[in-house]
Amino acid sequence: MSAIILTFLMLVNPDMPHNDGIIRPIHIHIPEGSFLNVKYPGASTFGNSITGPHADAILKALSKAIPNRVTAGWNRMLAFAISGKDPRKGAPYVDILFNALKGGSGATHGVDGYDHIGLINCAGGILAQDPEMFELTTPHLLLKHEYVTDSAGAGQWRGGVGVETLFKIYGENVTGVTFGDGVDEDARAFGLFKGKQGSINKLELTYPDGNVYQPQSKEVIKNIPKGTTFHEIAGGGGGYGDPMKRPVERVLKDVRNGFVSLEKARDDYGVVIDPVTLRLNNEETTKLRGQSGKQGV
Repeated sequence: MSAIILTFLMLVNPDMPHNDGIIRPIHIHIPEGSFLNVKYPGASTFGNSITGPHADAILKALSKAIPNRVTAGWNRMLAFAISGKDPRKGAPYVDILFNALKGGSGATHGVDGYDHIGLINCAGGILAQDPEMFELTTPHLLLKHEYVTDSAGAGQWRGGVGVETLFKIYGENVTGVTFGDGVDEDARAFGLFKGKQGSINKLELTYPDGNVYQPQSKEVIKNIPKGTTFHEIAGGGGGYGDPMKRPVERVLKDVRNGFVSLEKARDDYGVVIDPVTLRLNNEETTKLRGQSGKQGV
């Protein structure tokens, strides 16, 4: 029900006051025993994170009626809760890893998606812990936390950029719990109106002996050995509109910032950039965009 109301409020006049009266005309019917309203003994533990796919369905359903109000798909959350003993303090610790999580949001008409939106579904969009606090409060060593090239879905307005996180685990008696989604092709953040999908989520544990384990999207992993490397990629959001209509200078800026590769700039956006100088090749760009009938602005 929260997902329905939240999505509805996204799509109505933003100047409308938010109070009890605004939801009185809304009647919600979710038959008992259905996927969204299970009966005992059906599983409901993951119910709160079903809100994202639920909102996606509403946005898709209304995209033709109000195209300028909806957004493309947001990356599905894939989170990892970790607990164990901190050998530095001889005390238990727990962390739900704010560092990676949600990835990028979907684009909308006139606006690119939000890059790295953080833990949005229950904490109001916490982007990341301070890296130093992360290492002080947990027995982990942060190796990498940065945006991921080509994670955002291409579009006239591109999706939000996803993030990559890499750290070493030095706790004892460590247990990890994965919860979330977005590890399957069908769960990529969807694009709208010729916009392309965002990248897929990825999660790996590399053990000290070199073995690599890929947890399921919902799994308990016990006895994670000290020295294990945690690696997560939170995917990007979906793009909105034809990528060939994206202004050339914005594609060039994204390439220079490392958000879009030279190959994707050419293949998705029809923009050719010199790999050495990172300057625009006007002639080749005009040829590519002319072939598709879209010159861009």
